[in-house]
Amino acid sequence: MTGAEEFRPESERVTRVLRDQIIDGTRAPGSRLVEREIAAELDVSRLPVRDALRDLVAEGLVTPRPRTWAVVREFTASDISDLGEVRSALEILGFRLAAQRRTRAGLAKLRADLDAELAAAARGDGQAARRAAADFHETVTELADNALLSELNATLRSRMRWMLGQHDDFSVVAEEHAELYRGIEARDVERVEKLALRHLETSRDEAAAHQRRAAPEEDRGPRGGRGGPSGRT
Repeated sequence: MTGAEEFRPESERVTRVLRDQIIDGTRAPGSRLVEREIAAELDVSRLPVRDALRDLVAEGLVTPRPRTWAVVREFTASDISDLGEVRSALEILGFRLAAQRRTRAGLAKLRADLDAELAAAARGDGQAARRAAADFHETVTELADNALLSELNATLRSRMRWMLGQHDDFSVVAEEHAELYRGIEARDVERVEKLALRHLETSRDEAAAHQRRAAPEEDRGPRGGRGGPSGRT
């Protein structure tokens, strides 16, 4: 263990664990986050838990409540629509710039993300497939080589990773990523833009279906789904 790792604040570990649980869906939307319970579960004092919850509120994944507990954020249809609009604008730009500016090292990293996603999809590992899919999108932003775009994505990173996990047809999403990879590799900017637009549409459909499946029975409409717009992967 290096000195930097040894002296890393305990709150960082707690934040990372809770963030992953929320994004992966292990902690369901609306579920309570009680300091003393989390502290006991992770074998830490309540102070790093309190700090972690404060950080996750700032990241947009947790909704604060009075005294010693909070809840996992329940994203409304309006929240998801807003995220989807912002994501569309940022990703079309990101994919276009990535196709123009990709480097050999960047392509190798993107290929590794894609291979991890394809392998996870093939074995039906949803958690790994969703994480690798989100990694793929983050690497595309790195390839875009635009400092302001990276700064904006960093601000929205947790909410975007949550959104990028709202899909269940892992093979379809992975194959679209494979096509995008080939377009970026070929520096085919026009094709990448078209593929990115199609991918956003697929993501909207996938997220809507995912939200319907995840909704409690009493919250579903007459056709088994929620009304209103949804965001996607």
